[in-house]
Amino acid sequence: MYKTFITHFILLIFISFANDSFARIVDTIEALENKSIGEQKAPVEMIEFASLTCGHCAKFHNDVFPKIKENYIDNGKIFFTYHDFPLDKFALKASVIARCSGNKKYFSFLKVLYKKQKDWTSSQDPFKSLLKIAKLGGLKNDEIKVCVGNKSIEDGILKKRLDSTKKYNIEATPTIYLNGQKYNGDLTYEALKLKLDSLIN
Repeated sequence: MYKTFITHFILLIFISFANDSFARIVDTIEALENKSIGEQKAPVEMIEFASLTCGHCAKFHNDVFPKIKENYIDNGKIFFTYHDFPLDKFALKASVIARCSGNKKYFSFLKVLYKKQKDWTSSQDPFKSLLKIAKLGGLKNDEIKVCVGNKSIEDGILKKRLDSTKKYNIEATPTIYLNGQKYNGDLTYEALKLKLDSLIN
């Protein structure tokens, strides 16, 4: 009886530990998944490589992207994927925090980080400012600590950045690809609209 109890107890501890380990693995995998929105079968596949501390990226996300989302992504014309291409350590930390928010909240976090870019990048302690944004976004203290301390996510982002440099020849941010071709035009909504319409029609 006593041996059976001990065996069951050990088994329960093992199962709990296995579940905890699995949860952490799943979190890391989800964090490093491609972040996409839109209809996968859309006529245009749009890929963006950007850094969260890049001013041109913020301008694109604050002024142009909302119109693209409304007129092309939301109605099934574009399948959009965002790739992190951090240019410095704070961009990397911001990318980690956004990715730790989960797939459902990811693009909302991205929006806030670009909207508030001037505030957190110009503060005396950008990292501290990032943590405040994370809290406002609904991440708890413990979640933030575990997330930011997850070296696997950082390493994964940096590896993807290295792979992107080789595969897509990224020389500046933001860089946009449309249906596998590098877009070299202006990043105004009007210029992009002309190009997008030509690919759709």
